[in-house]
Amino acid sequence: MSLRYMLDTNVVSHIMQGRDAGLLARLTGVPVGKAVISSVTLAELKYGLHRKGQPVRLKNALIQVLLRMDVLPWDERVATCYGELCATLEAQGINLSDFDMMIAAHASAVDATLVSRDKAFAQVPAQRLKLEIW
Repeated sequence: MSLRYMLDTNVVSHIMQGRDAGLLARLTGVPVGKAVISSVTLAELKYGLHRKGQPVRLKNALIQVLLRMDVLPWDERVATCYGELCATLEAQGINLSDFDMMIAAHASAVDATLVSRDKAFAQVPAQRLKLEIW
């Protein structure tokens, strides 16, 4: 399988704000169809929009992101990976937020490299999660 990137909520949020030229340039270098988001990320973004009263600029920015990236569904395979990953990490004393664990499990289950700016993901062993901090 060729390299695929799953963008975390904080990276997509920065993309939507459009103020990080380095991030936008890096994303431009990713081939079409190789950048995806989790349905969990979409849920977090939609929640953020509703909390802010759905500002038109951000709403339009999310529409533009969704035109360029597939949203991968949370399915039984991802749920199975989540349960196993949570139990394994918990036994090692590693705890992430529920949404972060769901996104990490999703990236792991679909063999994608998680792109984030959240250094908490670095706690997950590299053999369990491919991670790049953009």
